[in-house]
Amino acid sequence: MKQPIKQLRSAEENGFTLVEILVTLAILGAVLPALLHAFASAARNQGLSDNSTTALYLLKFRMAEIEMAGYPDVGEETGEFGNNTRYRWSSAVEDIESEEVENVRRVQVTVTWQHRNRERSMSMNTYVADRQKSETQQGQQPGGGR
Repeated sequence: MKQPIKQLRSAEENGFTLVEILVTLAILGAVLPALLHAFASAARNQGLSDNSTTALYLLKFRMAEIEMAGYPDVGEETGEFGNNTRYRWSSAVEDIESEEVENVRRVQVTVTWQHRNRERSMSMNTYVADRQKSETQQGQQPGGGR
């Protein structure tokens, strides 16, 4: 009977050399900080994007509340969106004086919040007309104002 031939591996084929390990560690040392910075930056930007999107929806919500209430009074108001929230709102209503347009008010709503120890804000403007006064004035014009 013949004996099976053993395949012997030389010492060079059994593992990594010290040079290969050092080169791998050097590459990891150069690439890893950049990857960690990219992931941290992406997480920060995602947080800011989430907060900005929430602020935009809250801003639209507050503006819709003002528009639904009708012709707003001139002045300023501030408030929060619920209890213990980081989002606050402020609104300013002022008369627009123009010869072409009457009974129009400018409404500005601003939402502010804290992000990474900095105050951020987002604003929106719109113009609101007093429909009751406009309809009354049109009815007084010759020919019904139409």
